[in-house]
This record gives sequence, structure tokens and C-alpha cells, in this order.
Amino acid sequence: MIRNIIVPRVLGKSQEELAPALELLRAVGAVPGHEWHEGNAHGYQLEAPSGAIEVIAAADAPASDITIEVPDADAAWEIARRHGVKVLREIGETAYGARLFAVEVSGLRLAFLTYARRDSDALEGTLQASGKRFAVVVARFNSFITERLLDGALLALRQSGAGSDDITVVHVPGSFEIPPAARHLAESGKYDAIICLGCLLRGGTLHYEVIANEVTRGIGQSAQETGVPHAFGVLTCDTLEQAIDRAGLKAGNKGYEAGLAAVEMASLHEKVTEHTATGKR
Repeated sequence: MIRNIIVPRVLGKSQEELAPALELLRAVGAVPGHEWHEGNAHGYQLEAPSGAIEVIAAADAPASDITIEVPDADAAWEIARRHGVKVLREIGETAYGARLFAVEVSGLRLAFLTYARRDSDALEGTLQASGKRFAVVVARFNSFITERLLDGALLALRQSGAGSDDITVVHVPGSFEIPPAARHLAESGKYDAIICLGCLLRGGTLHYEVIANEVTRGIGQSAQETGVPHAFGVLTCDTLEQAIDRAGLKAGNKGYEAGLAAVEMASLHEKVTEHTATGKR
């Protein structure tokens, strides 16, 4: 039985040549998966919630190597333009009702599209951060890890269009202090989303479980009671190696993922608020 579909593409002889494509794909929401090294070869898998094989009957080869479906093609178009990639096709409507554009990066031809859906009234967030404000609460304890998470979160915000004046970074002593700081920021009414970053490593006592449970409960309670989206980027790992993997190596950067989640949830929160204000059902 098929478990996954992997489309391998050689984009260069060095990791540096892969960097532009990796950066763009992560910016539009691809999640880092497995990473492998063998001899002089390096591979990085990028995962999505779902995938499909498309077979085509046509006289000519497809205009793109990979087609990526996104919730909002216009938001993805703005992200791609900020990355300075080569444009193969400007964004526009297709004959089959989709919004589509195509670019080339690291020699890879990518098409991004959003299909017209039957549930056109469904609400979805976008990865468009411009015009919104974000607060990042980061623990200093285990700073070797948390600073990497912070770098990832800030990169996600910048790539999504947030300006430096729209981001406030707050440092707290440890993960236990994240919930009260996050709640204070949320209650200020100045921020559209809060990003919580920390790192807890299991020790030889119950301290780890107690702190992990309280931090998770506190962040969730703050989000529910203030109505401001909170992105959870607190690592709870058994070993330092696991934490390193989740702060930019094999398992990607969870701070980056938290940053994207904050952008999407801020956008969704705005849409839900507008939707309910109109009295629509």
C-alpha cells in the first residue's frame, strides 16, 4: 500500500543552490520532513497535509515541475514576489476556474494555485501578516535552543509581510513564565497573535512533567480567555539532541512553524470576527 509520494528533484550540486527553493517553499507553508545525507548528496523532504498524482493527456509537457495547491494564491503570490523569484506566469484565472501563477527558483518550475471550491463561504486564514501586530514571548532558559526558535519565528513573520515595527519580542526567565507574559500582552489589545517559544528537557525528577503541563495549560487558557490566538512553540523533549533537531535541523524549526501558525490564525480570527459581525450564519 502507498504510504507517501515523494517527487525527487536535483536542483544543484551544493546545499547553497537548494537554499532559495527551500526558503520559498517553507514561506508558503511546507513543513520540513526527513533529511538525509549520503556521500556528497543531501536531500530535504518538504511535507504538506495532502498530496496527489495528476495524469494529463496533452500534446505538450506540463509548464511546471510541481504544482502546489494553497488556500490563497494571491497571498502566496505576494510571498513569492518578495523572494525575488523568476516569474513564469503572472497570477490570474484559468479556464477551469482556479487562481494560478508560476515561478522558477533554483531551476525548479513551481506552479501555485487555488481551486474554486463549492464551499466558497468557508473561512480560512492566509499567510499574509502585513497590517497585523505580533508579540513573541521567548524563554531565556536553554537559550542555545530558544534563540534558534526565535530566529525561525521572526523569519516566518518577515517572509509573511510583517514589518519590524509590527513585532514585539519579550524575553522571560523560563518557560514557566511564558503564560503570564503572554496573557498580559494579549490583554493589552495591541496584538493580533502571540507566539510562545521555550524549551523543556526531561530530567530525573517530576519537575519536567509539572512545568510542561502548567505551561501548556497556561498558554491554552490565555488564548481561550482573551480571544487572541496563541501559537505554541514550546519544545518538550527527552534529550538535547531532540531539541536541536526541532530547532532547525532534521525536524525543521518549530519556531518557524509557530510563526506561520500565528500569521494564519491572526488572519482567520479577523475573518471570523468580520463574519460574525455581519450576522451571517
